[in-house]
Amino acid sequence: MDNAEVDLFVIGGGSGGVRAARIASGHGARVAIAEQSRYGGTCVIRGCVPKKLFVIASRFRDAFDEAEGFGWRVEAHFDWPTLRAAKDREVGRLEAIYRRNLQASGVEVIDARAVLEDETTVHLPASDRRVRARHILIATGGRPVKPAYPGAELACTSDDLFDMPELPSSMLIEGGGFIAVEFGCLMQRLGVRVTLVYRGDRILRGFDDDLRQHVAEAMTRDGIDIVTSDTVRAIEADGAGLTVHLAGGTTRHVDRVLAATGRAPNVDGLGLERAGVATGPRGAIRVGPDSSTSRSTVWAVGDVTDRLALTPVAIREGHAFADTVFGQRPWICDHENVPAAVFGTPEIGTVGLTEQAARARHGEIDVYRTRFRPMSNVLARVPAPMLMKLVVARATQVVVGVHLCGPDAAEMIQLAGIAVNAGLTKMQFDRTVAVHPTAAEELVTLRTPS
Repeated sequence: MDNAEVDLFVIGGGSGGVRAARIASGHGARVAIAEQSRYGGTCVIRGCVPKKLFVIASRFRDAFDEAEGFGWRVEAHFDWPTLRAAKDREVGRLEAIYRRNLQASGVEVIDARAVLEDETTVHLPASDRRVRARHILIATGGRPVKPAYPGAELACTSDDLFDMPELPSSMLIEGGGFIAVEFGCLMQRLGVRVTLVYRGDRILRGFDDDLRQHVAEAMTRDGIDIVTSDTVRAIEADGAGLTVHLAGGTTRHVDRVLAATGRAPNVDGLGLERAGVATGPRGAIRVGPDSSTSRSTVWAVGDVTDRLALTPVAIREGHAFADTVFGQRPWICDHENVPAAVFGTPEIGTVGLTEQAARARHGEIDVYRTRFRPMSNVLARVPAPMLMKLVVARATQVVVGVHLCGPDAAEMIQLAGIAVNAGLTKMQFDRTVAVHPTAAEELVTLRTPS
């Protein structure tokens, strides 16, 4: 396309789009990127980063309570506006870094909504500017969705919680996925009385069953009311708060309701039909393993493709796209054995196959499992145990799954993910000398299948 103004136009300034833009520019491409909100996307602005900051804040309550067992006397008071302001400063700092890095890479940064006019043209409605591009990358991410029932507009989403003017005294969370669990745990520790309502029989569908049970027991022990096999039927304002009617016939009176029932690809009004870009279930853009769409000039990465909605995955997809198309270094982001964390309290770290999935794929397996009180809980007289679990394919003795629940599980699973991706065997785990005294040493000292 000889009259193209840019080699790459990226729609969406989240982690995946920004990485693709910077790498492509580094390969010599002329790149422009458009974002209608704030650079950094869901993760930086209203997702992973502020959530983790709130999780850390919430765990201070446990630390203060447990300090007495180690000889400390602490008087603590929590101030919500102080936390919220500190979060705003950090999010602003990170967004500025995203902008500076793009500009330093030679990328044209556009603060505006962009839509597809056709498969080679991007339209910026605010200025009525049209940009011709050799390649277009869609990285518009996802958005939270609310269920369809009377009064659903009274519920908030995870986007809203970070900017609440004050903490509610009570909250009902609808959902049982990682967002529901994370916010349930952190809100409870910040002093909110939490009820979690989930339609399934056990929270955290898709995770290993031992992890699901372990977390549910811990949340219940910490005072969270978990209601399973039930759904919200309606919400109504009652003057002093909200009345939530459950399908099972009971009601709950709370100050706030959080709808954590899932996210959808952010494709509304994007012009995919005009460009002939095919979509699948829930509007997700259909892509091949290399992030190509049904149009040879249009590509898509991240949550908008509804493959694996994790920020590091979007970053790798964007990097792979840029290297492949502009750097003559073709490679594909591998979606197998991706380590993941759920930042509830207790924390989950998981990589590889669940016990159930391993049986289906490998037939006979060995499971190594242990529950113990980590050292940090002993003097504090905290009853919460830690769970560690290895799933091993019996025929090859390859460790195909590692599942952790307890303090620092997310930090440990990053390193365990290297081992699982390398295809290490149980014998290689066993030959590794333990670091003592740590919780992580259990990963290399488990000897007897359960």
